Amino acid sequence: MECKHSQNVTQRLARIAGQVNGIREMVEEGRPCEEVLVQLSSASRALTQAARLVMTEHLEHCVAEGFATGDEAAVIENLAKALEQFAKMK
Repeated sequence: MECKHSQNVTQRLARIAGQVNGIREMVEEGRPCEEVLVQLSSASRALTQAARLVMTEHLEHCVAEGFATGDEAAVIENLAKALEQFAKMK
């Protein structure tokens, strides 16, 4: 089963990429550690939010579609893998 993600996921990831590039520039400029850490924390939260969105989409589309087609065993296995990866995020 192919997963299709919303444009919202793509937009969030593009924004995060820009944020990370900005942080790299801050480091290269020698900006204060406190400022860099604030931005790193913000980027981390943004990644967590993107992961939540991907997980929600997985439930709404992949899991629902899998149960509708009667492939419960594969759905449960894939959901367990997704939950395991999501749980590793901090």
